[in-house]
Amino acid sequence: MSFGRLLGACAASMALVGYVAAHGGAHQKPLQVDPQADWATRHMAEEHHIGNFDPGAFFSLHDFDDNGSWDTAEILKFYGMEDETAKDVTQEKKDEIVREVLKLVDSNGNGVIEREEWMNFSRGEGGKEKGALPDFGTGPGHHWDMEMEYEIHHWEKYHDENTKEEDLTHPEDIEHFRKHDELEDAAEAQEKLDKQAIVEHNIPSKFRKE
Repeated sequence: MSFGRLLGACAASMALVGYVAAHGGAHQKPLQVDPQADWATRHMAEEHHIGNFDPGAFFSLHDFDDNGSWDTAEILKFYGMEDETAKDVTQEKKDEIVREVLKLVDSNGNGVIEREEWMNFSRGEGGKEKGALPDFGTGPGHHWDMEMEYEIHHWEKYHDENTKEEDLTHPEDIEHFRKHDELEDAAEAQEKLDKQAIVEHNIPSKFRKE
């Protein structure tokens, strides 16, 4: 895909059709959030463009496999530990995130957070003090794909439907389209391999003719 076609795709995607379908609405500009707001509030505003939500909505949105609980992988995912921005986060830090969140919310100690446990924690029900997810200093919790992350955290802040190709000069723009080129090159290379009856480099060396 050419640079110009990618620009067109980005402009068209400002409608955020997929996002609206999945989450019931979206803003085209980042929400303003009190810097002192708790981590979950900032996460919802920055990553989901949602400024008004209840604990049940927060839970459902981050129950990625829709099984009624958050496991270790889901906790790490909504804290952004699967995103490339977390590539330098140590395993010790990731273990700390899981350990501390479970300690706060997992009241039955089974290693996952059920919806009821989350509701009790976040609303202060069941005799518990109302709590909030801690901020571990690892950012807003990126967990979208490459295209949506670029849209939310860069395009919407600095570009709009009037953006021209020559305006895409920010380091984030250049890096984004570089990744597109890499993915396209990899896809084309794989397509060529798939068309070959025999892939030479997959043949064990002892069976190759010198």
